[in-house]
Amino acid sequence: MVATSNSIGNSSGGVRVRFAPSPTGYLHVGGARTALFNWFFARRQGGTMILRVEDTDVERNRPELVEGILDGLRWLGVDWDEGPYFQSQRLDLHRAAAEKLAASGAAYFCDCPPEKYAGGDAVEETDDAKKEAGPRRVTRCACREGKAGLSVRNAAIRFRVPLGTTTKFDDAVFGPREVANEEIEDFVLLRSPKDGQEIGAPTYQLSAVVDDIDMRITHVIRGSDHISNTPKQALLYRALGATPPVFAHVPLILGPDRTRLSKRHGATSVGSYRDEGFLPEAFRNFLALLGWSPGEDAQFLRTLEIVARFSLEGVSRTNAVFDRAKLEWFNTEYLQKLPIDDLLPAVQAELERARLWQPEWAKEKREWFSKTVDLLRPRTRLLPDFSTWARAFFSDSFEYNPQAREKFWKDERLGSMLGKLADALVALPEWNHDACDHVLRELAAAEGVKAGLLINATRVAIVGQAVAPPLFETMVVLGQRPVVNRLRRAVEALGARIPPGETRGN
Repeated sequence: MVATSNSIGNSSGGVRVRFAPSPTGYLHVGGARTALFNWFFARRQGGTMILRVEDTDVERNRPELVEGILDGLRWLGVDWDEGPYFQSQRLDLHRAAAEKLAASGAAYFCDCPPEKYAGGDAVEETDDAKKEAGPRRVTRCACREGKAGLSVRNAAIRFRVPLGTTTKFDDAVFGPREVANEEIEDFVLLRSPKDGQEIGAPTYQLSAVVDDIDMRITHVIRGSDHISNTPKQALLYRALGATPPVFAHVPLILGPDRTRLSKRHGATSVGSYRDEGFLPEAFRNFLALLGWSPGEDAQFLRTLEIVARFSLEGVSRTNAVFDRAKLEWFNTEYLQKLPIDDLLPAVQAELERARLWQPEWAKEKREWFSKTVDLLRPRTRLLPDFSTWARAFFSDSFEYNPQAREKFWKDERLGSMLGKLADALVALPEWNHDACDHVLRELAAAEGVKAGLLINATRVAIVGQAVAPPLFETMVVLGQRPVVNRLRRAVEALGARIPPGETRGN
């Protein structure tokens, strides 16, 4: 994909950040929040957002997931200025850096068994876990001092951690950090070659640092589970003669039970929330407040406002809790408060998905479409509501809700009354709220029944639901001919006592 242009701000500043997903799974909530924080910061600073796919884990990498990750970012509204770059296409650069470090004495060759290669690839245990276990005891490899008989040809390359000192770095969120080098193992930079390979594959620690240096990354914004990797990476920057970037580790996202968010807490893939019908801007707003505060109690923040307020100083050290009910609240707020022109494209996409969309609604009947969506949205929670319970507003083919029919079509006189209502409505010279209201109430009085009986029965007849927008506003939006036709179909249904749930249509 060619990098898209900035939708907010410009890329003339010196700030350069990157989002670096691995295609070992779909774009999950935690990764999406990390991408957003990088994007907010880049746009706020007028900097550059880089997308880098870290696809060097051959055993776990699933190339088909790359497009899914990119689609998730696009839906989320995260665009990038450079990339996507693929780490797998940059292996020569990583290997050259490892060999440079070995030549300078900052690294050494090691022919120990692969099971001793700890510390090169994975995110390590958290600092809390380390504190509980106490200081690490690291046994140095004999290869460090030039073991006799070592075969360089089939050896890995390990970093030579300087002993007798500490490694310090400043974190923009967690503050100054310091680790005794005696607790840092001589981590692997380049694995030993596999059968058929002339040279081994680089590890995560090396690839990430080399790429960040080459891409001139100024700020590394990532999850706090990477804090334990940072001392090793700080050592690598210095050994390669580069100044480390600003590190900013954002808090983890936990489930309601305060354990790390996982599939057992429900959906974690961004695509799942898209498919459920959440609005991307509502999802952005929700994720932005998982670990960041604008400095006040503000909740409903449009994206431009978040960008204008965003700073690393506002990022919390406390882990955030993913609250599904809160996310649904945000979505409802956006459905109700967005300018109608901002909401219409999302509703159109939903109706297209449900095969209900009519092209004229975007042209000569756009005003009708806008009024209809505006009428419906106070009662919607997710986008599919427009194509499910509100289906009758966009199609003559809809079902009568069985519970609504059971509750509001009990009176045996309703067939006759709905027929008379249809006859009175078809004769109206003008179709408006007051005219419909007057005809219905006049008929109810003449029949000696409460208006509510006829109102509820009519609502079920014309939209198939017990709950819908106010009846007479609904009638105006639907139009005179459709309302009359639907009333007459209801008369037939009442007379034939067709089983509940049967589809009605032309």
